[in-house]
Amino acid sequence: MELSSPNPFIQYRDRLDSYAAARSAGWSDQDFVDLVESLDSAIAEVDGAGFRVTPTTNEQALATALAMRADRLWIKDDTGNVAGSHKARHLFGVVLHHAVASVRGELAIASCGNAALAAAVLAKAAERPIEVFIPTWADPVVAGKLERLDARITVCERRPGEDGDPTYLRFAEAVRRGSVPFSCQSTMTPTTLDGGRTIGWELADQLRDGGVGRTVRLFVQIGGGALASAAWMGLQSGGRFDAVLHPVQTEACAPLARAWDLLAGSGGDVTARLALAADQPERFMWPWEDVGTSAASGILDDLTYDWLTVIGPTLTSGGWPVTVTEDTILEAHRLARSHTTIRVDPTGSAGLAGVVNERARGTLAADADTVALFTGIER
Repeated sequence: MELSSPNPFIQYRDRLDSYAAARSAGWSDQDFVDLVESLDSAIAEVDGAGFRVTPTTNEQALATALAMRADRLWIKDDTGNVAGSHKARHLFGVVLHHAVASVRGELAIASCGNAALAAAVLAKAAERPIEVFIPTWADPVVAGKLERLDARITVCERRPGEDGDPTYLRFAEAVRRGSVPFSCQSTMTPTTLDGGRTIGWELADQLRDGGVGRTVRLFVQIGGGALASAAWMGLQSGGRFDAVLHPVQTEACAPLARAWDLLAGSGGDVTARLALAADQPERFMWPWEDVGTSAASGILDDLTYDWLTVIGPTLTSGGWPVTVTEDTILEAHRLARSHTTIRVDPTGSAGLAGVVNERARGTLAADADTVALFTGIER
């Protein structure tokens, strides 16, 4: 099932914080629509197409391969979005806020792949300079595309005695010097959640039209965490669904699962645990000491930057984090490519690895309404 495909930033504009800010500043509805359409046209000039509602499909062959009821597994496919992933949604939300507030200055982002490409596409379309901080092991193909998009690239090596992701540390330094944060982490760029929620709003409409039951198990791969929190927020809005959130990480880097276990051991009810996490975050979240390798390299963030906005809905919805092996990451990708027509990459199908894992453990029923997000195209 697929909706017609208008621009989601127009279709859902009255739910956007940027729209509310524009209206408060005296903009008319048409002023905002004109802004979106103008920027979207510029994006299409750079990337070949602008924003459109992306499909959610009932993947019967994939469900059957997982021994699930054929009408119970739904895939939200964002691989055909701007720059080939969901990242542009987050960042276009930021672009709209900047336009309404007349924010200027050089943009900055730390990324090894899809977020960097999305940021560079949007920066070029908006005629904004951008500096992209990338790791030494970044894909040369990605680096080449960034250069062609006129991004200023800074390759970041780890400094002696340094903990944490060097690209993020250099990015934070640039922000302190005056660069404008343009990231998919809401800790540095709070408005990044605004555009990301369009994924959940689309999901809610599409699942409702597909006759899905009230309770939905939502599996979302996480690196920094903003995708999971934004998609859950959007899906929950309107009260149509009770979404049970399952954030998915790989064994190679699982700081959220560690925080979850530590928080579970702290005692108290859900409210007390969340209050403790917000009050003493350093007790539960710190950089993963030994980040391994994975085919799902895009979720190897050593910190789950948005962990509080992920762990909250995970707890309150009755979900739990899922940590998967590398074999499960590879198996999920194989199943995705074998049993769907979606050209998703291993990072983009990592949410499905959570479904594979929980089916094997017996914690996901065959008839549970289940949703996974496919978020990055295989290049």
